[in-house]
Amino acid sequence: MTKITYVEPGSIAEDAGIEAGDFLVALNGKKVNDILEYKFITADTDYEVTIKKADGEYEIIEIANDFGEDLGLEFENALMTKAKSCANKCVFCFIDQLPKGLRQTLYFKDDDSRLSFLHGNFITMTNLRDADIDRIIEMHISPVNVSVHTTNPELRVKMMHNKRAGAVLDYLPRMAQAGITLCGQIVLCRGINDGEELDRSMRDLFLLGDAMESVSIVPAGLTRYRDKLYPLTTYTPEEAAAVIRQVETFAEKCLSECGSRKFFCADELYLKAGLPLPSEDYYEGYAQIENGVGMITSLMTEFEDEMNFLDEYLPDYKAPRTVSVCTGVAAYPTIKAMAARLEAVVEGLTIHVYEIVNHFFGETVTVAGLLTGQDMLAQLTGKELGDQLIIPENTLRADEAMFLDDMTPAELSEKLGVSIRAGKNNGAEFIKEMLGIE
Repeated sequence: MTKITYVEPGSIAEDAGIEAGDFLVALNGKKVNDILEYKFITADTDYEVTIKKADGEYEIIEIANDFGEDLGLEFENALMTKAKSCANKCVFCFIDQLPKGLRQTLYFKDDDSRLSFLHGNFITMTNLRDADIDRIIEMHISPVNVSVHTTNPELRVKMMHNKRAGAVLDYLPRMAQAGITLCGQIVLCRGINDGEELDRSMRDLFLLGDAMESVSIVPAGLTRYRDKLYPLTTYTPEEAAAVIRQVETFAEKCLSECGSRKFFCADELYLKAGLPLPSEDYYEGYAQIENGVGMITSLMTEFEDEMNFLDEYLPDYKAPRTVSVCTGVAAYPTIKAMAARLEAVVEGLTIHVYEIVNHFFGETVTVAGLLTGQDMLAQLTGKELGDQLIIPENTLRADEAMFLDDMTPAELSEKLGVSIRAGKNNGAEFIKEMLGIE
C-alpha cells in the first residue's frame, strides 16, 4: 500500500471520491510495484482502483477516462519504492568531491531509470538487467537519459570502476531498435575520454540513428576536495577551443546527413575557451538545456525578446529603484550586460551586479547553481545592495529554501540587512525582477 498525500482538484481521482490520507492498495486487482507501473496502468482508458480509506474501509473504484488522462494522485514516496543508488565509483564523481559535514541527502548517488523518465536524471545503466530493459520497452518508457561517457567498453569500466559498465552499452541499440528515445551525456575528462576516444564515442552514438536525439559534451566539474581521488585537471582555454572544434566538426557532418547536429558542447566549454556562444537556432530547441547546453543563449534571447515589450512593465515600476543581483563567475558577463542594457533605458533604475567566486567548492567551480550562502555573505557584506538582492533560484533546494551549506535565504537576508528574492533563470523574469514587479 502507498499513502496518497495529494489529490489534484478537478481530477478523475477527486471526482471518484479519493482523498489525501487514503492508501492505494491495487490496480486491476494487483499490487503496484512502483510509479512506472502506476503510470502505465492509469494511462489506459479503463481500469480498477482499490483504495483503503482512512477509516480502514476498502473501496473498489471503476475508472473510465480518455487514454493518457492523469488520475491526479501524488504519493508519500514519489517512486513508491526506494530509489536505486549508484553502484559506480566514477573518477569524476562530483559527490565524491563534496566536503564532509553537509546534510546527508547530498551524499546520496541516485542511478534510477525511473528518475530518468520522471525527472530527466541521467543514468549509467549499470543498475539495469535484461528484465529492466524488457520492461522499459514494454511500457515504452521514453525518453531515457544515459550517462555514456565513452562507448569503449574497457575504458568505461575503468572510468566507472564497475565491471558491468562496458557490457551494458549493449542496452543502447536494444532500446533504440524498440523506438525508445535516448539522450546522451559525455562527461569529458582531460586525457581520458577525449581526443580519439571522443571521436569513437560520437561515431558509435550517431549509428543509433534517430533514437539518439542529442548528446551533451560537458567538462568534468572539479572541486577543491579531491584528496586521494583520481588526479583530474581542467582544460586550458586552448584545449577547450580544440574540443569545441572537434565536436562542431562532427556535428556539422551529422547535420548534413540526418538534419540534426545531435552533439552539443556545454556553455562552460565556450566560456573557458573565450569563444562566442552559438545562436538560438544552433541548439535545435535546447534539448539539453538542463545540462548547461545553450542556457546562456536562451537567457539572452528571452531577455532581448522581452525588451520589445518593456513599455508594458513600466506602469508597475516605481522609480527610483536600486537593486543588486549576484551570480557565479560563468554567468557574470551575461548578467552584467543585461543589467547595463536595462539600466540604459529605464529611468531611475540602478543595478549592481556582483560576481561571487566559489570558495566553498573551489574557484574552478564557476556555475551559479553551486554557490553557497556563506560565499554570498562573505563577498556581499559591505557592498551597496539597494532595495533588494536577487539570488539565483537554482542555488536553493527544490523542496526547501536552503543553500547547499544549509544557510537559508532568511538568514542571509538578516545578516546582510536587505530583502532577498530568488531570481529565475529566465530572461523575461529577469526584467520583472530588476523592476521589482511580481
